[in-house]
Amino acid sequence: MGQPEARHLWESGDLRLWSLALNAYASVVAAQDVKGLEEVDRWYRCELPNLVAARQPPTVELDELVDAVRWKMLRGEWRPRNLGLVRGNAPDVVRSVCARAFALVPDPRQPVAAIAELAGVGPATASAVLAAYRGDLYPFLDELVGAAIPELPQPRFTLPYYLRYADALRQRAQQLGPPWTAQTVSLALWSASGGKG
Repeated sequence: MGQPEARHLWESGDLRLWSLALNAYASVVAAQDVKGLEEVDRWYRCELPNLVAARQPPTVELDELVDAVRWKMLRGEWRPRNLGLVRGNAPDVVRSVCARAFALVPDPRQPVAAIAELAGVGPATASAVLAAYRGDLYPFLDELVGAAIPELPQPRFTLPYYLRYADALRQRAQQLGPPWTAQTVSLALWSASGGKG
């Protein structure tokens, strides 16, 4: 597995290949051999969406934001300074900013920009939070996934790049049909890339 495999998957309309890649996701996570990644990944994909959806209005708590950042960093690059900044946000501010951002859905830009106002949060972390709430519209911004999409420029962690990235993944999910979402397309591509290795 690697970038050529992820690129090949992106260029394929074969649902069987897409399903194989998505079904391999958990084993690719395990193969990263990163302490704590399997546990936080399961929590992020299986528990966090239910926690968010159960709240009225939907929102994210500070400890959940911190764990979403841990998930993002364990899958990619560990940035202790960013994690410290995220932990420094006031719990009521996180709750209120995320509730306000979720209320702006389905706008492609505003929810991402709103969450990125929090300390230590950029478009990638904002997209991780939004993917847990509405993975059909907001896939997690991952550079390995972006690199597999030839129509996109070199991956960047900016809002303009994210808008193009999310649009490409939403379109692919629509082409693949239900139950595919922008986020499951992202997970399949990450899986096909082999992760960070």
